[in-house]
Amino acid sequence: MENLYIKGTFKTPTLSFNFEKGELDISGRSLPEHSIEFYKEAMQWLDKYIENPKLDTIVNVQLEYFNTSSSKVILDIFKKIELLHSKGNNVTVNWYYEEDDTDMQEQGETFAEIIKIPIKHIAVKEFDFVFV
Repeated sequence: MENLYIKGTFKTPTLSFNFEKGELDISGRSLPEHSIEFYKEAMQWLDKYIENPKLDTIVNVQLEYFNTSSSKVILDIFKKIELLHSKGNNVTVNWYYEEDDTDMQEQGETFAEIIKIPIKHIAVKEFDFVFV
């Protein structure tokens, strides 16, 4: 299975899904006009990954901001990851937020209440994204 890499822009996140490592990274900003369309390739990749996953899967989410439509897609990603967890796979979800950004911290807590896998909330001083 090939890895998936989509370089982020000012309005879209970087998606780096590495099959060999079992690691899925979402970082930057998620403000696409059509979130479902933007994340379509990632969702298809994830469906294939779930068919033949690594024993350990790590999901790192480092978003500075996301819009409402992105929130729905992120939840859909978490639900797919939840399926892996329910099948007995080891799943780690890391939710990073800037230490002074209570909104993003609370968003992570909200996701943790909805899905049935533990989410580690990790405060960082500041993200070092470069937007293009």
